[in-house]
Amino acid sequence: MMTIKKTVLTCCLFLLSASAWALVPPEYQEPDTSFNAEVEAGLQLNSGNNETKNFNGRTYLTYDSLKTKQEATLKAYYAADGSESTSEKYELYLQSNYKLDRGYVFGRGEFTWDEYGSYTRISTISTGYGFDLIKNYTTKLSLEAGPGYRYDQPQASTTEPDPDDNRDVILRTAAKYTVKLQEYTSFNADVTAETGLENNTLTLDMSYKNTFIQDWAFKIGMNVKYTEVVPEDSKKTDTVTTFNLLYTFQ
Repeated sequence: MMTIKKTVLTCCLFLLSASAWALVPPEYQEPDTSFNAEVEAGLQLNSGNNETKNFNGRTYLTYDSLKTKQEATLKAYYAADGSESTSEKYELYLQSNYKLDRGYVFGRGEFTWDEYGSYTRISTISTGYGFDLIKNYTTKLSLEAGPGYRYDQPQASTTEPDPDDNRDVILRTAAKYTVKLQEYTSFNADVTAETGLENNTLTLDMSYKNTFIQDWAFKIGMNVKYTEVVPEDSKKTDTVTTFNLLYTFQ
């Protein structure tokens, strides 16, 4: 009788085990979470004949659900020659997408504080429609367009020590391109144009990322912004190049 019970118990355990393998196969992987974050930073210090230091950092947060997608990006740049600051800039980007059957509608806010730029304060709010022109495992190309409103405060100059603020209605168009070059390398390029009645801007943001240890990556970035109308003694093109370590977590 004990032998029969043991046999039945063994068969039951085997069947349960087989069912478990059928429900959860060996190659099963947990699905990606909807939350993703990237934190990157770069630091350079010089001493001796040249006492300079600079720092730049970027934090990117995104939450992608079934019907919406939320994105937030914070960038910071700082440079000093000795004890005197030569560059201090902060950028905040917020975007919320509501997904449709084809494409999405979005609301976006961009805010810049730049103590040494041609415009010390820039605020842009826009809305519109976007869609994925190309979307597969290796390549993604998204296009966006819509109206907006821009406020900027020019840098003071010798001829205009107290310049007036500018307010402008704009049309914002953007193209966001991402390609996976290899298993651990990717290239990203975003082009944004803001066409207004008083001023026009064109921004190119490029980056190359190479993952070398699990969630750690080395990233080279370049941001080029052209502003058609700038205050006196200011340059129309600003370029920022960064070499950073990046950490991704979910």
